[in-house]
Amino acid sequence: GVAYSKHIVHIYSYHGGDDLRNQLEIEAHAGSVNDLAFSYPNKQLCVVTCGEDRLIKVWDAVTGTRQYTFEGHEAPVYSVCPHHKENIQFIFSTATDGKIKAWLYDNVGSRVDYNAPGHSSTTMAYSADGTRLFSCGTNKEGDSYIVEWNESEGAVKRTYHGLGKRSAGVVQFDTTKNRFLAAGDEFIIKYWDMDNTNLLTTTDVEGGLPASPCIRFNKEGILLAVSTNENSIKILANTDGIRLLRTVENRPFDASRVACAAVVKAPTLGTFGAANATVGSSIIERAAPIASMVAMNGDNRSLADVKPRIADESVDKTRIWKLTEINEPSQCRSLRLPDNIMAMRVSRLMYTNSGLAILALAANAVHRLWKWQRNDRNLTGKATASVVPQLWQPSSGILMTNDSSDTNPEDAFPCFALSKNDSYVMSVSGGKISLFNMMTFKTMTTFMPPPPAATFLAFHPQDNNIIAIGMEDSSIQIYNVRVDEVKIKLKGHQKRITGLAFSNVLNVLVSSGADSQLCVWSTDGWEKQTTKYLQIPAGRASAPLADTRVQFHQDQIHLLAVHETQIAIYEAPKLECLKQWVPREASGPITHATYSCDSQSIYVSFEDGSVGVLTASTLRLRCRINPTSYLPTNSSSRVYPLVIAAHPSEPNQFALGLTDGGVYILEPLESEGKWGTSPPLENGAGPSTTSGAASSDQPQR
Repeated sequence: GVAYSKHIVHIYSYHGGDDLRNQLEIEAHAGSVNDLAFSYPNKQLCVVTCGEDRLIKVWDAVTGTRQYTFEGHEAPVYSVCPHHKENIQFIFSTATDGKIKAWLYDNVGSRVDYNAPGHSSTTMAYSADGTRLFSCGTNKEGDSYIVEWNESEGAVKRTYHGLGKRSAGVVQFDTTKNRFLAAGDEFIIKYWDMDNTNLLTTTDVEGGLPASPCIRFNKEGILLAVSTNENSIKILANTDGIRLLRTVENRPFDASRVACAAVVKAPTLGTFGAANATVGSSIIERAAPIASMVAMNGDNRSLADVKPRIADESVDKTRIWKLTEINEPSQCRSLRLPDNIMAMRVSRLMYTNSGLAILALAANAVHRLWKWQRNDRNLTGKATASVVPQLWQPSSGILMTNDSSDTNPEDAFPCFALSKNDSYVMSVSGGKISLFNMMTFKTMTTFMPPPPAATFLAFHPQDNNIIAIGMEDSSIQIYNVRVDEVKIKLKGHQKRITGLAFSNVLNVLVSSGADSQLCVWSTDGWEKQTTKYLQIPAGRASAPLADTRVQFHQDQIHLLAVHETQIAIYEAPKLECLKQWVPREASGPITHATYSCDSQSIYVSFEDGSVGVLTASTLRLRCRINPTSYLPTNSSSRVYPLVIAAHPSEPNQFALGLTDGGVYILEPLESEGKWGTSPPLENGAGPSTTSGAASSDQPQR
């Protein structure tokens, strides 16, 4: 199939050798036809097209009869990606405004509505076995993104690094062999291993490429076609590909070369009449998605479920979703960590990056460290609710205790940050900042005596010697530990700093304060880029100096903001509020929240002792863990979590730090495997909501 820039699609039939015949000419769209792909719904070969007229259309590939027209995009439709999972056939479509929609072969309308990273013009593609979904796109500013999606959640699972900062055109990509990704960018071809976000290798194919060349693997992944500046196509080949080309063309090839230099001039296709001879080709069919080829070859292997809501709608409409409530100790796995130190409320809590230990900072400025041992009951040695850890201290018996100077620790704003290799922790409880060795508990150095006191600490992700220090006087100091020097002081808040988060992808630092304000700072020159105030829900009272915490999603673009009145998701760096969730008033204020390690869930703790589990992509509550399931029933005082931490590699495990000094680990039962199931989306709407729109776990009055 060939799509043209002036409303027409040509379909050819291939009969072997050089026998390529005119099959159909379809007047498909008003304006340009931007993409087309073959699909095989109901064992009928179809061609799916999209165009400048914002429509997606499905045609019988043999007769040219139109089968379906899908309306719903608000901008020209840029690409289509048909696919199937088991017996569910569907189509992803993307528009130039960055919206992604999904359609079943019916007239009900779009089933989902996602935002492509950076609101970019995006193409989507599956791995060869149809189990992994990827997308690649470029927005109007020239920023390009290549990501892997979690289909069931509609969220970015992994963001690959290495694309250029300012792409001249839309970057094109493809997948091969269930293992590799390739993209044409910056006049070269770039390659990634699907399981590694860092660039694997590049090749310039001996030059002659445009800035953003089109690329396409053959089905076996042994040949790669690349468009050139000369209106030609270069064919790159691995050893198997060169062997194939030898047999097909019977011409000599040098197998030792990195890329085969065979250049193929595009042949003249059979014409459909002189009237169409001047119409310029816009996009040649980007190789039917692998799953469509599989279906056409009659292979009905079982594939993973498509988005549950699509499957549910077409398979079982009678299933009724219900919020999972955890009320009894028998409904989950919980463990209070052993403690022989005087109980004081837990101010800060985190897992080590290895997942082998948990570190807590209490209100009395004392740290506690629990370590799990590797043994027959715990083969990985990682934190688990099934095995009691050791409250660890070095043989010297010393404790890691922060300097509190003349400050009452109860009145301080304790905080700490851990180095990437878990060797050092930087911590403060109202006095000087201390740097501790995590193996010996020795104080390596102290610096920055108050006033003003430090209130939040964050290591620079690319340089452990650089730390961002939020201060009580509302400033942020960028400090170099190695040379004991403040590089720059950032001013933009009116109240103390309560949160800091770096983004590697965007090269920004986001700060939050007790003034309910968010600020974005460039880490290149430390200038302020954006500020935004939280939208306090109507009718909700907020403490005058309530903390606001910030944390980046795994994609390093979406930002979680946590306030006692709400959970909100923003898109950096412009801080557009994408979603807001307001809890029911009966739960009391939110005390803390965090993403799970895979960013698919958000764990939220409340003053009534409960913990909510939200689906991150939709901000819908799917599970409520009530305090009766993990706290002893004979507790005379009101006890609740102040802080919550997510395990770095177990997405369904989290830890709670309580007002009575206790630290608990919670996990779902092994038979369940996760905390509840995501609620279905109402009326087929996707997780993206209007900017600033509020959702709640209580019925709207």
